Amino acid sequence: MAQIHIVKVTTELLAPATDEARAFLHKVPLGGWIHAEFKRVRNYRFHKKLFKLLQLGFQYWTPAGGMVTPDECQFLDGFITFLCNRIGAGHSPALEEATALYINEQAIHRANDTALLKDFAAFREWVTIKAGYYTIHINPDGSRWLRAKSISFASMDETEFEGLYKSVLNVLWNYILYQKFKSQAEVENIAAQLLEFAA
Repeated sequence: MAQIHIVKVTTELLAPATDEARAFLHKVPLGGWIHAEFKRVRNYRFHKKLFKLLQLGFQYWTPAGGMVTPDECQFLDGFITFLCNRIGAGHSPALEEATALYINEQAIHRANDTALLKDFAAFREWVTIKAGYYTIHINPDGSRWLRAKSISFASMDETEFEGLYKSVLNVLWNYILYQKFKSQAEVENIAAQLLEFAA
């Protein structure tokens, strides 16, 4: 079974896209029938450009924590703020320190034998969701979760891709530049790299 690449040249006409495809079609007699399965090829230019950007962001991600959910932290912060307002602002630092200690103890207790792994697919999904490309799903208990949309480079036009690319760049720009850096030179270096992606 031959695997050839063809390109659409008019609304109803396909033509060979490579010399290999041309040679194969020359072997088929005029009027001869060919059975084929067609699959759109991904746009490698789009794919390469976006994945280089994602790999840059991935370098700056180190999994940490995660055992205490953001919702739990937000609830606890709200409760501490409530207590501080009731007791008076003077007690705030002590309560905040106690909160941080409690969250750390809970994270250690929950983590027990859990290893935090750095996974590119998980990172890419997180970025895609943060960029606004997701669907919302509802669980039987009524809770909601987000699933990253599948990005089809084959069916994207230039405008659609640029929208996705800019959204992803904005997410990574903010994410990377809010990291802690060792020196001013390191900050300038990453900013220069991000500017190259923005060009």
